[in-house]
Amino acid sequence: MAALGWTQCDIIIVTGDAYVDHPSFGMAIIGRVLEAQGFKVGIIAQPDWHGTQDFEALGEPRLFFGVTGGNMDSMVNRYTSDRRVRSDDAYTPTGVGGKRPDRCVIVYSQRLREAFKNVPIVIGGIEASLRRIAHFDYWSEQVRRSVLVDAKADLLVYGNAERQIGEIARRLQEGASIGDLTDLRGTAYLRRGMPAGWVEIDSSELDTPGPLSPPVDPYAGEAERRLALREAPPAAAPAPSTTQAKPAPSGTPVPAEKVVKFYRKVPNAQRERSVIRMPSYEQVSQDPVLYAHASRILHMESNPGNARALVQRHGTQELWLNPPPIPLSTADMDAIYELPYARRPHPSYGAAKIPAYHMIRFSVAIQRGCFGGCTFCSITEHEGRIIQSRSEDSVIREIETIRDDVKGFTGVISDLGGPTANMYRLHCKSTAIESACRRPSCVFPGICPNLNTDHAPLINLYRRARALPGIKKVLIASGVRYDLAIESPEYVKELAAHHTGGYLKIAPEAIGEGPLSKMMKPGVGSYYRFKELFDKYSKEAGKEQYLIPYFIAAHPGTRDADMLELALWLKKNGFRADQVQAFLPSPMATATAMYHTFKNPLKKISRTSEEVVIPKGIKVRRLHKAFLRYHDPENWPLLREALKRMGRADLIGNGKQHLIPAYQPVGGNRAARGLPFRTQHTGLPKSGSAGGNPRRRKA
Repeated sequence: MAALGWTQCDIIIVTGDAYVDHPSFGMAIIGRVLEAQGFKVGIIAQPDWHGTQDFEALGEPRLFFGVTGGNMDSMVNRYTSDRRVRSDDAYTPTGVGGKRPDRCVIVYSQRLREAFKNVPIVIGGIEASLRRIAHFDYWSEQVRRSVLVDAKADLLVYGNAERQIGEIARRLQEGASIGDLTDLRGTAYLRRGMPAGWVEIDSSELDTPGPLSPPVDPYAGEAERRLALREAPPAAAPAPSTTQAKPAPSGTPVPAEKVVKFYRKVPNAQRERSVIRMPSYEQVSQDPVLYAHASRILHMESNPGNARALVQRHGTQELWLNPPPIPLSTADMDAIYELPYARRPHPSYGAAKIPAYHMIRFSVAIQRGCFGGCTFCSITEHEGRIIQSRSEDSVIREIETIRDDVKGFTGVISDLGGPTANMYRLHCKSTAIESACRRPSCVFPGICPNLNTDHAPLINLYRRARALPGIKKVLIASGVRYDLAIESPEYVKELAAHHTGGYLKIAPEAIGEGPLSKMMKPGVGSYYRFKELFDKYSKEAGKEQYLIPYFIAAHPGTRDADMLELALWLKKNGFRADQVQAFLPSPMATATAMYHTFKNPLKKISRTSEEVVIPKGIKVRRLHKAFLRYHDPENWPLLREALKRMGRADLIGNGKQHLIPAYQPVGGNRAARGLPFRTQHTGLPKSGSAGGNPRRRKA
């Protein structure tokens, strides 16, 4: 601050990540956006949360503190899907784990409140965004309150928050108080009571979950009746008074009982002043059906073109959730990504390597958002499903900046992408239809006829990028949505001929209809069609290249038989998986609602609606992971037991038709020898052979 001649920051951002001034890091974008608007911004990265000293390092900000957990949710960052503590953290210098607390948005906010009692606190980032309402928490196996309540912050911003955070800063600068900021899209706040002039809609009128309570035994006593209805016991009667109560003076108005009237249909003229009353925290924490119902309503009200405000009671407070932010325009995106980022970690880290930075330092984000709607993924809940794309010229300028200014660049751009590789410039053919749409996915169960799937703008961008002087290769590391790619064979040709480095990793996630229908992923037929095109164009380009599919174990809707089918498919097609991902129920995801409630929020919820098969418990999760790694001798005893139980002992033996052998090797376990598994295709040339191996690069 002294070097800048500042005596006080306007805004201080506290983050759980190391400070990297690069547009792939949220705190850097927000800091640069605020700086561009004339504000003095300080950043406190990974403070010691055991006291307040680090939080006081920059003093008191003039306007507010911003708090974020970083690019990852702190619980996902710290724990595996089996709740084991990770030893590393890619967003920390040297990659060491344990430099941020669990639920760090809450902890950081509490420390700031201890040190600065009267300074407004605004929370945001993916951790706050995905915990904006009452949510199921996998790590404690219970429904938790909105993070805004537990953090005791003043305001929560959700989604990509450039527009909201700039407006908050501007209004506070102009003299508004933080409590006045109740009308900003993409924000949530707490209030007591309902504001005047709003029409309140009961969410059960939009999607009836059935009786809100189980039938009550008419012969039950009063205590049992109240328990069944989850009513609080009556307040104790006041002790008899020896003093006679005085009557109210004549003419004194008697407070009337407040009656809230709910409306099923609201005229369009009143739509912007209507709010949907969701089941309270207390209700969803006790009733899984109401939790599934609330999840369904939240996702139905996620389109910025038609979403209404939501309100959910937490105790005596009302959590008010304003509609999602309006998507950024191409001009907005260009302006944000072309701010003067240093594109490197803060000098205070010296030569310490920050793994996440080294992974993305030569990559370029070309778009935001995803309309895939995969139920296990939280991208749509955070960034929205409307694609926000940069201009070609802006992307090209960033590639030139990397080429000219970033230390260590060797001519290879590691990725042009975003949440998905191939949704650049894809959009609904009609803005009117897009604004009215409530579908959770534009590509499931099939590609919407209103979706423009033209990949020509992306192909042109690829060609311009690789034609730049000094650019040797442009690789695609973001996930390719192959059901979209097959709509444009020319794109698959471009990808195979110029942008794949030996292996292309894609994610079918499953092959069985049971899990795929709960994931909202395309059928395996789309994979076969993409593989046919990819192999054809790789051969035409004279390249030996392979698809490496990735799968999720133990996802809602998956039975043991589905995993056995997948294991047989992997063996038949010559795949040996390396890292296996078991389903991790992240906050607010639709699949997480399935996991917690055994209900399917993709359909109308009722007490008798579809029950979803949930592979819960460490034993079944380990079995499902073992099916994916059928080739690992460590898994053979578990698989033998399961196959016998399933009546498939015919798959145990030493022939090619068997899944696993009948014998157990002694001392032959690859993992026991400390050798890592790598994804293999059994048809690949072995390392050191004349044919050589394709480069093992993710694409």
